[in-house]
Amino acid sequence: MFLLVLCLSSSSILIQTSEAQICLPKKHAALFVFGDSLFDIGNNNYINTTTSYQANYPPYGQTLFKYPSGRFSDGRMIPDIIGEFAKLPLLPPYLHPDPDFIYGVNFASGGSGALLQTAQGYVIDLHTQVRYFKNVKKVLREKLGDEEAEALVKRSVYLVNVGSNDYGGLLDVTNSTMTLLPVDKQQYVDFVIGNLTNAIQEIYELGGRKFGFLNVGPIGCSPVIRAMRKNGTCFDEISAVGRLHNVELSKMILKLKKQLNGFKYSLHDFYAVLSQVLTNPSKYGFKGGAGGCCGSGTLRGLDSCGGNKGIKEYELCENPNDYIFFDARHPTDKASQFFGQLIWDGNYTINKPYNLKQLFQL
Repeated sequence: MFLLVLCLSSSSILIQTSEAQICLPKKHAALFVFGDSLFDIGNNNYINTTTSYQANYPPYGQTLFKYPSGRFSDGRMIPDIIGEFAKLPLLPPYLHPDPDFIYGVNFASGGSGALLQTAQGYVIDLHTQVRYFKNVKKVLREKLGDEEAEALVKRSVYLVNVGSNDYGGLLDVTNSTMTLLPVDKQQYVDFVIGNLTNAIQEIYELGGRKFGFLNVGPIGCSPVIRAMRKNGTCFDEISAVGRLHNVELSKMILKLKKQLNGFKYSLHDFYAVLSQVLTNPSKYGFKGGAGGCCGSGTLRGLDSCGGNKGIKEYELCENPNDYIFFDARHPTDKASQFFGQLIWDGNYTINKPYNLKQLFQL
């Protein structure tokens, strides 16, 4: 049996994917995702790492997919939500055995950072993720031809979230006392921002023009950090480093805007949004703010969800939709929906100068 696929419009192009021939609008924009576990949809399933950096076992994935897909959640992650709003199919992780790249792909790796040293040897660092994108562009040129591939890369959106794990490496926990390592914080932030800048410039040189950024959230308020403190409160010293990062991130983006012709961006204030939700969870439809749905110990903040991270015993809440965090660090499907909606079409207060919906339309 043969399937005949016709592109009846001059504004469409016939594409052979791994599964079938499809008729694709020439002006469609893909989504390419870079970052850490907030964005990872399963790349760490395919690398030689430890279960601490993986989520491919129950109860992860229980709500939506009904199986552990590798997402650090009961369901979707933020990029999944963004893709839905952009009317894209569910993007594959880059390391999936046979991914199609026509609509984009996700390079993010749980535990990774802008620095090569962050969880080195266990994750896919940002530099390597960009190198993977270079490979993707080669495949697109082979599939679409040089002209259409260049046009697609230029139209597409590059969503980036990185930094939290780099700064998590500054924590020093001894005898239930949490402090920061004695390093020059400004110098350390500059190092992280410098690596991120190099990555963005490389994507730009490969043809990328439209970038979506999340700044670093209030790191010190995650359940895993609160659980390590005697009173269960946020550790503001590490969140302050995140705020310093966010100041320098804004400066870096404005600098690139001046330097790089055609560079457009959306910067989402994830720090402010998550802080507001944590301060008043019931206002946003959540019953629990400080703790996780899956874990053990105080606030279920011990990173034991699934029993594969050194601690076998763990608790699981009845309804993840009541919680902001599914495990000790990552949002639930419901929280990702909430954050994704604001990143997509939130106003100028939290997205500057565009939201992602506007960025896709540019």
